[in-house]
Amino acid sequence: MTGQLSAISALNEQRLKTYPISSRAEISAAIASARRVGAIWAQTDVKHRVKQLAPLESVILAEIDHITDVIMAATGKVKTEVLLGEIYPVLALLRYYQKNAARILAPCPVQTPPLLFPQASAEIERRAYGVAAIISPWNFPFQLTLSPLLTALISGNAGMVKMSELSLPVGELIMHLLARLALPDGLVQQVIGLAATGEHLIDARPDLVFFTGGVSAGRAVMARAAQHPIPVILELGGKDAMLVFAEANLERAAKAAMYGAFSNSGQVCVSVERCYVEAGCYLEFVGMLKDAAANVTVGHDAIGDLGGLTTLKQFAVIEAHYQDALAKGAQASSPLRLQGRYLHPVVLWNVTHEMRIMREETFGPLLPVMAFDSEQHAVDLANDSDYGLNASVWSRDINKAERVARQLQVGNWAVNDVIKNIGHAGLPFGGVKNSGFGRYHGAEGLRQFTYSVAGLTSRSNLNDEPNWFPYSDSRYLEIRGFIDFMFGSGLLYQRITRNWRALQAFRDYASLNLRQHWHNLLILIFKKSIG
Repeated sequence: MTGQLSAISALNEQRLKTYPISSRAEISAAIASARRVGAIWAQTDVKHRVKQLAPLESVILAEIDHITDVIMAATGKVKTEVLLGEIYPVLALLRYYQKNAARILAPCPVQTPPLLFPQASAEIERRAYGVAAIISPWNFPFQLTLSPLLTALISGNAGMVKMSELSLPVGELIMHLLARLALPDGLVQQVIGLAATGEHLIDARPDLVFFTGGVSAGRAVMARAAQHPIPVILELGGKDAMLVFAEANLERAAKAAMYGAFSNSGQVCVSVERCYVEAGCYLEFVGMLKDAAANVTVGHDAIGDLGGLTTLKQFAVIEAHYQDALAKGAQASSPLRLQGRYLHPVVLWNVTHEMRIMREETFGPLLPVMAFDSEQHAVDLANDSDYGLNASVWSRDINKAERVARQLQVGNWAVNDVIKNIGHAGLPFGGVKNSGFGRYHGAEGLRQFTYSVAGLTSRSNLNDEPNWFPYSDSRYLEIRGFIDFMFGSGLLYQRITRNWRALQAFRDYASLNLRQHWHNLLILIFKKSIG
């Protein structure tokens, strides 16, 4: 026993439960047992793995209200946000993999050049890494733990879960839900602790690390994993841009901006943290945003849009960005109003890229708005960021909007919608630049939890191959001629004619089918020579 952690309710500051911190020895033992169980799990058919995990869907639905209550207490979310941002994405991803995992992970035949590899076939198979360590954040602890964990399990891995210390009741809940399934003992295990426990987990050498969190912590995870080395998938922060053109449906765009910027009190990696609006409608749109923000409700009453901040430590960052913007000339729709953990949303305008609020991840309910003059100017502003996670483009001209979106340096984009594209289970999700690398969700995400193995099977009965020893000057000339025949310039019969002597050395190497082609080529050359 190396200490304990207490879980505190984000709703009323009450202590919920105390959890023992996992020791190094416990973590090492857990990894060892997970590797033993995982080796057997990986050998089971993917359809069987999916069948074992599919009942989780009905388990979640049966306990949906209890799950909502636990997540609300741990995060401070309002209950509708729990359904939309935590529960629905898990169910959608599980249903997608039920339908598609076997196809996605099936061995893939690869076309084999018959002249180079006669009587041979080739394929690519996917193999699980072994033990996948899932290190998850506090802002969406249910979704951002279960989604990568399910992906890891379906692809054949065992799972080790390290929750944020702010989300331990959600981790306990997840283990409770999984215990309702007929999974092998030890296939999924949880370790508990602070950052040092995460370091111990990586030092215990899992076979893959999937980390969701901030950039600085992501760098630390990557550096730690590199010492062993262990492959990592990093889903880091964002500074997502929303580009609004004058011809857009401004009413729809303004409502979307409210949701995109203030959902979960801005504690979303794909929150709209920069809003760029075409100069011709800039003042009008800012006015619409100010009016809309004033009508966003805060609290856990019967009607409430925004819950509380999961951790008050984040308020220091939010306040610093707000004050820096005002000091440099920005205007705000209201002062910062923090009531307990509830922070009222604020729109800022007349912002510039010299302000911290346009450069650093805020992770709170602030929406800075800046004007642009042209399509290219909008693209340049959006790309002027160290982050590249998600973005949205707003215009009734769909061709224009998609043209702009395809120029943005991001891993994901949406036209005339916001955040919801991340909930599409068939689309891979991940970022570029400081937003991380690697993907999850969709077919690409499932394959990211495996590595590819290339296989070649020869059915030749020959006792020799042209590339085998002994080498000689004549063999050099034969191989050189064959390379010229395969890749040189000129028509086919020209390449055959000039390399005829060299190609004779490969007659016995060809399959019966290829020998017939060879015979036909000889006839073709003969006709050309006498024609």
